[in-house]
Amino acid sequence: MKNPHNQFKRALGVGRQQLGIWNTIGGNTVPELLGGSGFDWVLVDCEHAAIETIEVQPALQAIGQHPETSAIVRLAANDPTLFKRVLDMGAQTLMVPYVESADDAAKAVQAMRYGPRGIRGMAGMTRATRYGRVNDYFTAAEDELCLIVQVETVTGLQNLDAIAATDGVDAVFIGPADLSASMGLPGQMTHPDVDAAITDTIARLVAGGTPAGVMALDPKLARRFLDHGATFVATAVDLVLLADGVATARKYFD
Repeated sequence: MKNPHNQFKRALGVGRQQLGIWNTIGGNTVPELLGGSGFDWVLVDCEHAAIETIEVQPALQAIGQHPETSAIVRLAANDPTLFKRVLDMGAQTLMVPYVESADDAAKAVQAMRYGPRGIRGMAGMTRATRYGRVNDYFTAAEDELCLIVQVETVTGLQNLDAIAATDGVDAVFIGPADLSASMGLPGQMTHPDVDAAITDTIARLVAGGTPAGVMALDPKLARRFLDHGATFVATAVDLVLLADGVATARKYFD
């Protein structure tokens, strides 16, 4: 059996723009629903959502029922133990939060790779190897793995070029919320200074040949970031959609 192709990584490689949705509700029902909703990718969030690592595999299985949709997993931290567990569960694309330097990025790359190029622990009977059925998994796995590092502070932006140039980094995702806080404007994601920092970062990444991602829940803002060259944009969050829907349903009877 061949290792499954990473459609998300391949799309990045040819510059095809992709729209995504954030999964913050645990279990497998919501990821299954999101996987069939027409988005190019679904991100399972283990950082700011109440989703534990043990819930990642069922989420991947649920999203995997929709072969046209890619799954991304955001880890809780840049911790090699978390990489090891989630990669063994079959995740092929990982997002790592709070990367502020080339050293941070290099540590994430090390956790993605088997020795001698990295420190990922080896285990054969895992979902990643399709329970031992993937031919030459330990030498072929890296080709289909995709690492997204999240730059979300002023320090990260200052070190952007070195972070993006780190061997093994496939894309950079800009975190508007934490960036706004780092800039002294907490929660003001659409403040002109924050907006300018995001568009400038996208331009720098595009100029350097690194795919740029960002979250923008306002469709007009998302379109503008895409027009500026962003390659992958998250345009919705499941819990936000639920809250909006509930508010609308109740407001109708006021």
